[in-house]
Amino acid sequence: MEKTPLFTNDAIVFGLLMIALGFVFYTSSKKEGFWKKFYSVVPALLMCYLLPAIFNSAGLIDDSTSQLYYVASRFMLPAALVLMTLSIDLKAIFNLGPKALIMFFAGTVGIIIGGPIAILIVSAISPETVGGVGPDAIWRGLSTIAGSWIGGGANQAAMLEIYEYNPDLYGGMVLVDIVVANLLMAGLLMGIGKSEQLDKWLKADNSAITQLKDRVSDYAASVTRNPQLSDYMIMLALAFGAVGIAHWGADGISSFLSNNFEVFNDSKSALSSFSSSFFWMITIATAIGIFLSFTPMKKYEGAGASKLGSIFIYILVATIGMKMDLGMVFDNPGLIGIGLIWMIIHVIFLFATAKIIKAPYFFLAVGSQANVGGAASAPVVAAAFHPSLATVGVLLAVFGYVVGTYGAILTTILMQIAAGS
Repeated sequence: MEKTPLFTNDAIVFGLLMIALGFVFYTSSKKEGFWKKFYSVVPALLMCYLLPAIFNSAGLIDDSTSQLYYVASRFMLPAALVLMTLSIDLKAIFNLGPKALIMFFAGTVGIIIGGPIAILIVSAISPETVGGVGPDAIWRGLSTIAGSWIGGGANQAAMLEIYEYNPDLYGGMVLVDIVVANLLMAGLLMGIGKSEQLDKWLKADNSAITQLKDRVSDYAASVTRNPQLSDYMIMLALAFGAVGIAHWGADGISSFLSNNFEVFNDSKSALSSFSSSFFWMITIATAIGIFLSFTPMKKYEGAGASKLGSIFIYILVATIGMKMDLGMVFDNPGLIGIGLIWMIIHVIFLFATAKIIKAPYFFLAVGSQANVGGAASAPVVAAAFHPSLATVGVLLAVFGYVVGTYGAILTTILMQIAAGS
């Protein structure tokens, strides 16, 4: 049964989210006492995500009755990417080397093998959980999760069309997708607070990441000034002007592809994800930010461009958090169990790969989120390490759109075999 939250007015909901963010930043700024000890264990970014989830679980708010996530992901996210990319050092990004790509594809392989292994494990304990015949076969439904976790929403829709899972049961798969993906993100954010210890265990060389952060920080320090009202207005003009261009370009490109090439309209085609306006919006916004980094506009980093972008990112984090109802974990324990086992295998494969190639936790976390979360949340995880790294999350997420449908088809074939169909 659908619940009706206490607050459905987005002005009130936004107020609650901002109070939650303000509370986290106020308490995390304490230099001594309980809060200092608390945030030494729980990262502040994780709390920005969990508090809205608690509000949702308590019935105060509900993402299904709100437009805030749409506003944050369509307006604030591309604006943040522009502001955070203004000071980017593109050469230093490329100097990060191949480990970022290796960890992304390790995450993809972890999902591909994780699905069938999860089915085999659960079938030994509860065969009926992974059963079903015809359109009701569980492996058909799980194909949509594979599409979402490797690519995104467009790839998920493609898998629903290709394998024709029963639409009446599809909501259960969406539930697994949301619950498990959000639990993963919470875990990744928790790990950020322990990244130094994890890097030491992984014996990782993060000198290239440190060098990139230092170069951006040094540049920001060299151009830092006391920002005036005109600076804020110009930065907002750059950011939201770029958002407007990105939406205009995205609508035009997606419409052109859909109207002129039938393959992009075929939801069963691997190319259908490229008709997604969200994909093109993020791509264009990032490209504008990179272009501006080669112009005098780059100096607005000294007036706080990345800090302004970070505000938008934290608002996005809060709206992502309000999607998570902690009580949903108990709604369908069998399917949730499959999803959790699947995700644990994904994480184990990532850690094993990182250990072998000595990749920093940054590459592990962003590689995982670029698969499972896509372009909406990969920059969030990347920016949690440093605002200058948000672009890395976007670039990796783009690969997810490219390989999403192909990877999901391979996963589904293996799951069908594991299910004995």
